[in-house]
Amino acid sequence: MNKRYIVRLTSEERDQLKALVSKGKAAAYKIQHANILLIADADGQGWADEHIAQALSVHANTVRGVRQRFVEEGLEAAVERKRQRCASRAPLLDGEKEAQLMALRCSAPPPGHGRWTLHLLADQLVELQVVQSISHETVRKALKKTL
Repeated sequence: MNKRYIVRLTSEERDQLKALVSKGKAAAYKIQHANILLIADADGQGWADEHIAQALSVHANTVRGVRQRFVEEGLEAAVERKRQRCASRAPLLDGEKEAQLMALRCSAPPPGHGRWTLHLLADQLVELQVVQSISHETVRKALKKTL
């Protein structure tokens, strides 16, 4: 099978990748991507995608993606993870809903309670129909961000 994206590393890039792999202080995916590039280098070993995938225990699509990002965007983009174009899902609390949470937080706690807890705030937001459902952890993150 003809390779569409041919990896040709300069000596500086090769040294940089070898240093990244030998130190072992980077994230595992960075080391894996560096190994992919080193093995895929046409001036070096120049293995096929399927052989690299099998040797490094990754999917062939990962090898193709790293190879493509290197050719199109450069070394840094190939070693890093591919960035999402947009968020996987919309945030549960937008600005208006966060304002309602803050107003609720500043109000008096319900009878029988000395102060607001994260669980009480989450339950109250659902009861007031600000959101359909929310976890106390989402409430905590929103409060931490604004306080």
